[in-house]
Amino acid sequence: MSQISEDPGRGPGEDPDKAQGNGRSSSTPHWKAGPFEIRLPFVHYRFEWADYTQGLFMCAVDLAAIPLMVSLLGMPFEVALAVILINGLLYLTHHMLGDPVVPGWITPAIPLVMAYCETFPEGEERIHALISFQILLGLFSITLGVTGLARRVVKAIPAAIKSGVLIGAGIAAVQRIFDEGGEFHDFPVTITIAVGLAFFLMYSRSFSSWRERNRFAMQIGKLGVLPCILIAVIVAPLAGEAEWSEVEWGIIQPDFVTLWREYTVFGLGMPPLEMFALAIPTVLATYIVVFGDSLQADGLLKEANKARPDEHIEYNPDRAHMIFGFRNTLMGVIGPDVAMAGPVWAAMQAVVVERYKQGRKAMKSIFGGMGSFRWGTNTGLLLLPIVTLVEPILGVAMALTLLIQGFVSVRIGIMEARSQRDLGIAGITAATLALMGAAWGLGAGVLLCLLIYGRQFFSGEDDGTFAKKD
Repeated sequence: MSQISEDPGRGPGEDPDKAQGNGRSSSTPHWKAGPFEIRLPFVHYRFEWADYTQGLFMCAVDLAAIPLMVSLLGMPFEVALAVILINGLLYLTHHMLGDPVVPGWITPAIPLVMAYCETFPEGEERIHALISFQILLGLFSITLGVTGLARRVVKAIPAAIKSGVLIGAGIAAVQRIFDEGGEFHDFPVTITIAVGLAFFLMYSRSFSSWRERNRFAMQIGKLGVLPCILIAVIVAPLAGEAEWSEVEWGIIQPDFVTLWREYTVFGLGMPPLEMFALAIPTVLATYIVVFGDSLQADGLLKEANKARPDEHIEYNPDRAHMIFGFRNTLMGVIGPDVAMAGPVWAAMQAVVVERYKQGRKAMKSIFGGMGSFRWGTNTGLLLLPIVTLVEPILGVAMALTLLIQGFVSVRIGIMEARSQRDLGIAGITAATLALMGAAWGLGAGVLLCLLIYGRQFFSGEDDGTFAKKD
């Protein structure tokens, strides 16, 4: 493995900040290892303390998966916490192997997977259903990555269908919060204030202008959505929507023994082959959502590349598929997780990218921001004071990430379209996906593209409605 210099045109010892004046774009230092680029904190990228601190408290979103596993599989809290910890450690593999993302769940597909598992009796059979599904999803993703088909799939899908899948994922994310039984009904005041603050800090033009003139606003802007979580901790009990946090001290105590004995193949054995066969339709439907997540990651990183010509960021779908495919396969064996291992946490990817776009003084390398954030979430998961502090507002954290994801998905999805016909197809595809599921949405998009474009199914049209793509 050989180390790659930060700027090929820079001599040894030259200040990288000064070297950017030559207009060249280069990647951060790394060790090359086949399709992967190994990066370690303090060795290959600067540790970003603002993102690390934000991650300490945004571990609340990771913890929000615990109620899902408790209700679906009957897991005790401590066992579900063990699953969250394992998944948290695997999050680190993305940036450390060269995938420039904040990884997360396959969020829009969670209702789909839960509905599939609930068709089996609670107990060993339902656990086997989740295990077989997650292993099969992982192996399918790895196969696409190793063969190079993942990159081809992303490029080959018509623009109208890409647009529809992204918009549909955004609508489904928002719908999840406001549907009957959704988080908004439990925390209406807190979610309104916390999410409103998040959008103001991230996307408001007035705050952006204020941040450029005021040092205090600049420091607040560096914290991303951390102020929103801290505000929620105070507002929720004041509004009567949650109890005051009962902070406890120490380190958490996850139950790995029970996890491996009662919820994994080590104690239950491998699922029968027919379980894997039954999981195939759900795996394919879930992959449609994964594909949409990959498009979001690619779209956000293209924006980052435009804003920061000093660092070249490459999103390689094949490499990404191998990494999150490995995560799903391993989790299926040692800690089945209903939230699954997705290619990107769209909301936090957007938060980190927005800070990265502010320049090298805000964040030297995007790998530093994304890596530091995930080191922060892993630290937060271990600390009982932080876990107990955010435990009452896990629903608010879930709403925060889903509503930001909805905003990003719709924005990027619309910009994927190339014509007014594309937008019409995307609208029908998105609505069908949100109401009927991923498989129905994709089917509607394919049918409409065939009927409208015929032989131009893959190329579609560009009628000048949108600016030319860079």
